[in-house]
Amino acid sequence: MSQAVDQLRGIIARLRAPGGCPWDREQTSRSLGPSLVEEAYEVADAIHREHRTDLEEELGDLLINIMMQAEIASEEGAFTLDSVAANAATKLVRRHPHVFASSTAGTSAEVLTQWEEIKGAERATKGGVGTVKPSLLDGVTLGLPALVRAHKIQKKAAKAGFDWERPEDVLVKVREELLEVEAEMVLAEGESSRERLREELGDLLFAVVNLTRSLSIDAESTLREATEKFAVRFRSMEEEIPSNRHFADLSFEEMNNLWERAKLAHRP
Repeated sequence: MSQAVDQLRGIIARLRAPGGCPWDREQTSRSLGPSLVEEAYEVADAIHREHRTDLEEELGDLLINIMMQAEIASEEGAFTLDSVAANAATKLVRRHPHVFASSTAGTSAEVLTQWEEIKGAERATKGGVGTVKPSLLDGVTLGLPALVRAHKIQKKAAKAGFDWERPEDVLVKVREELLEVEAEMVLAEGESSRERLREELGDLLFAVVNLTRSLSIDAESTLREATEKFAVRFRSMEEEIPSNRHFADLSFEEMNNLWERAKLAHRP
């Protein structure tokens, strides 16, 4: 490894050692899990904003978390940073036989097909959990964001031939699910009705992800962009409010007028 990586590993080991940082010494793999996800999102955000300086910094923060995880595992005798890197290198070589072996793959589509076949063989070698029958949907972790996991699950089902023929067909399904939500909203009384409403809303969200996938649009980044657009427009509304008034004191009509002006000022 490079001198800089070795230096970082040494710093992390020192922080974890007796006499090091109390906070760092208290951390476990589980306690660091949420921040690992957060750092990964911040990396994705810097990539989306195409800000190279921020990306470099956020990748560093993510690397710190990864190396902390490896250091903790090393202390427990589970694995080391070197074994992580070695296993990753072996996996990359194994999954790229068209580069490192005699296999051929001339297009990205052929590479992806071969990749999935190799992953399937790896899962078969590892064996299933207990007596659970292997599924074509295996390999999609529960820890993924809900939109990402829905997309990946749908994509795997589609590869098996279980998919809509046209985006227009999915749109019909979205409308159908929306009508079911509307029906439950009318009937929503009591805990059981609320649970049915929650279920129908989940079906609606799943159908919308299906629509974005059928149109080759990424649901996660699309929602992220829509949320940021809303945030920009909302901040624009706040800037127009006189200093002697609070947002919550505005009437609906005043808020709506501010919103319409914000939309005009901050169009995509």
